[in-house]
Amino acid sequence: MYVCLCNAVSDKAIRKVIQQHRPDSLKQLRQLVPIGTDCGKCIRQAREIFEQEVAILPEIVEVA
Repeated sequence: MYVCLCNAVSDKAIRKVIQQHRPDSLKQLRQLVPIGTDCGKCIRQAREIFEQEVAILPEIVEVA
């Protein structure tokens, strides 16, 4: 489903970017995906997707 109609960004695209790049905040996510740049109606849904994906991401433990 499309989250951002202005820039044709789907929820799958947002989830994929979160899984690959692991942004720390919605602000960092917005730098990776063009969401909220025009009308801003997608920000609420993008935030929900961000929170869902971050909650299920496995912890990365630094060894060195």
